[in-house]
Amino acid sequence: MLEAHHYSASAERKGTYALPREFDGTVNKAVLYQAVRAFRNNQRQGNASTKTRAEVSGGTRKPWRQKGTGRARAGTTRSPIWAGGGIIFGPRPRSYRTELPRKVRQSARQSALNARANEGALYVIEAFEFEKPKTREMVQLLDKLELGDRKVLILTNGSRPGVFLSCRNIPRVDVMRYTDVSAYSILWADALVIEEEAVGGQAVKRATGSASRAKRVKKAGEAKTTAKKTKKKATKKKAVKQVAGKKMGGDDA
Repeated sequence: MLEAHHYSASAERKGTYALPREFDGTVNKAVLYQAVRAFRNNQRQGNASTKTRAEVSGGTRKPWRQKGTGRARAGTTRSPIWAGGGIIFGPRPRSYRTELPRKVRQSARQSALNARANEGALYVIEAFEFEKPKTREMVQLLDKLELGDRKVLILTNGSRPGVFLSCRNIPRVDVMRYTDVSAYSILWADALVIEEEAVGGQAVKRATGSASRAKRVKKAGEAKTTAKKTKKKATKKKAVKQVAGKKMGGDDA
């Protein structure tokens, strides 16, 4: 099970956060390639166009007579070998739409999340307290997380207009709902800041101070007692063997 950095709403470090069991650390690079390729293809407009010889204007008559001029034969100025003529096999408007199966998209998304979790680039925050747009407060929050100079993707639990409006003027910061994020968007970002309720999982409670020391002392004492018992049993067993050997020797005599 992977863990992420855990912070409060005011960006104070709380420890680590145990991610749900979907975060198993598996990264399928082949599926990620397919997802990124499909996303980039779907962003293309596909409106590049050139004119064939049938669409170029002019050239309705033969430019000069067939023989006697000493020049090559020509029937129209729209010929592809003429400057200003038609284009052979040029680009035409088309759709670059690339569809992926639903399970492939899900696998790519989970692989991208695992990749960022393996890098330690996941930051789980309790909640974003932005009822109204406050760009300055959002910048301060990212600075506390030490993410001010990195590309950051903020994933919210549902629609959060206050968070979106607070980030729209910050360069290299994007906001999405956790359920809508794609593999490409995750790979675009250097770090992910996710709300607790969106990702699931639970905070990791670690014993500190005197409680932790007491546990260590208790474990050490238990280990010492076990070692003494084992040594005592071994000594007793050895003594029994010696007595049995002497008896057998006496009987033989």
